Amino acid sequence: MSANAATFSPASQVVARQTDFFTDRHVLVAGELDDLYPVELAKVAASVRVFTTHYGQHTVLSRSRISSHFGAELCAEDAKGVDMILLYWPKAKAEAEYLLAMLLARCGKDTEICIVGENRSGVRSAEKMFAAYGPINKYDSARRCSFFWGRCQNEAPAFQLDDWFRSYPLTIGEQTLTIRSLPGVFSHGEFDQGSLLLIENLPALSGRVLDFGCGAGVIGAVLKARYPEIMLDLADVSALAIASARETFRENHLEGHFVATDVYSSLPESYDFLISNPPFHAGLKTFYAATEQFIEQAPAHLNEGGELVIVANNFLQYPPLLERCLGGYNIRAKNNKFSIYHAKK
Repeated sequence: MSANAATFSPASQVVARQTDFFTDRHVLVAGELDDLYPVELAKVAASVRVFTTHYGQHTVLSRSRISSHFGAELCAEDAKGVDMILLYWPKAKAEAEYLLAMLLARCGKDTEICIVGENRSGVRSAEKMFAAYGPINKYDSARRCSFFWGRCQNEAPAFQLDDWFRSYPLTIGEQTLTIRSLPGVFSHGEFDQGSLLLIENLPALSGRVLDFGCGAGVIGAVLKARYPEIMLDLADVSALAIASARETFRENHLEGHFVATDVYSSLPESYDFLISNPPFHAGLKTFYAATEQFIEQAPAHLNEGGELVIVANNFLQYPPLLERCLGGYNIRAKNNKFSIYHAKK
């Protein structure tokens, strides 16, 4: 696979033009990576390791010879020896700020950094955001992407995960909960209207329940507070989401089981209810594959008579899929933006 392979993202194609920065360096790759470019990079670098908050990316990388570290934060041990960071700029500005603060605190002063990203991701703000750490310069621009090099000349402040959680109160009916979330997590600092419509139109729950794509644990927290007897699993592909949901449950003295998973890959159990406000964005792209897989494989993960309830934007074409995979559905509620789809096995 050549460095110009079409399988690489535009951002990685730009990185491939700048391999001199990485030759014989100990490189840590992080951020919005959505290909296997680190495998190519390992041909010129002294070593390559990846820090990722995305479980699917971690799983794919783990099958290669690249060392992959999955979690909400990089531990100091895994940052040892790193002298170059390659950061793929995430679309959420707050997440970019979070990653810079964490990676530079872990890797330390004098670490060099290359930042790459699509211009529409806001990567141009890297210059302003990095200014507190040291100098940074733009070195390349191609394929609607920008590439920067910088050096951490100033001691980065100590990084504490707790400092990055944002809290907000949520009142649903007679329930008031405190939601805790990290940057880059769906519902970070706010409650979306799709989730509200879903919560207001759920059937009575019992048995084993899955909150798929749990984000900050908003839906799951309401479910557990409303139905304390259910056995609840909260699943997400994002380590930042899992950490947020866990913190939300701790804050509200609720019990749940938290699972990092790529759709059903780490969920062997069958459920009585599959509940979801499923994601349809991955980075800057509209991305339906995970939700389509969630629906298609639902029958294999539902007990007999089990139920699937999801909220979706009205423009998303899930009804034919529900019809084909579960034999039918009904619409429990609908407004000008969202529909609540309900299907039984």
